[in-house]
Amino acid sequence: MQLLDSYPIISDQVDRAELARILAAFEQTLAQNVPGDVVELGCYVGTTSLFLQRLILQYKATKQLHVYDSFEGLPPKTAHDASPAGEQFKAGELRAQKSVFIRHFKQAGLPMPIIHKGWFSDLTLADTPDVISFAFLDGDFYESIHDSLKVVWPKLAPGAIVVVDDYQAEALPGAKRAVDEWLKTHPARVRVVASLAVIQL
Repeated sequence: MQLLDSYPIISDQVDRAELARILAAFEQTLAQNVPGDVVELGCYVGTTSLFLQRLILQYKATKQLHVYDSFEGLPPKTAHDASPAGEQFKAGELRAQKSVFIRHFKQAGLPMPIIHKGWFSDLTLADTPDVISFAFLDGDFYESIHDSLKVVWPKLAPGAIVVVDDYQAEALPGAKRAVDEWLKTHPARVRVVASLAVIQL
């Protein structure tokens, strides 16, 4: 993808191959003119957010990007997240200041997304756009992914795509558990692409 050749990846939390897969899924919704805005739950310092915004501009789409993060790092784990491979993921890890996120957008000269600061557990349907065409969920833990699905799912347009990070990550088993449980009562097409679950209505 040309965007990945033109701009740097500014953190080590996502690599080029994964970012290319996320953007390919998003580009599918853009090419098919799926209505609605774009949401990213778990934006960290803004690496993926920057590329989502660039792709919106490239398509001249009239979509608003909404990003959500506690900017306090990870919440506490639950039993669903227990894994010997993921002991480094503790409460407070991966903390990023909101000011750093804003600075990266200003340095890139991109339109600022709508930033929602808070824990996903506190979000309600009123905090998400009326219609959503694409959602990227990067909450790492079971509760975070479940809470994200709860506020995104009712807003998804026909043809919308939800990409969930860490679905195949041994260190973060809660993400897969949350998705699998959700899909038992909310049927949709799902395919696994490397570490990602790509869900399409």
